Amino acid sequence: MIILLILLYLAIIAFEVPRLVKKKHWRDLVAFSIFMALAVAISLPLALGAKLPNPTKLLVTIFGPLSEKVLGVKPQI
Repeated sequence: MIILLILLYLAIIAFEVPRLVKKKHWRDLVAFSIFMALAVAISLPLALGAKLPNPTKLLVTIFGPLSEKVLGVKPQI
């Protein structure tokens, strides 16, 4: 499964990157690289069976107090 996932990412990179470089879309290439790195960083541990933290808990921790003041309701996960 891991090898298939890596081959899929390499195929996407091989398809997209040469066109971006040829057209000199450097900002798009940077954005593509960042999102691709995030996708790989999240999907490989998941494929290996690792438990990743829920990002919703972080958002509730950050925006919970604001939500409570504006809406008057404490957010629940």
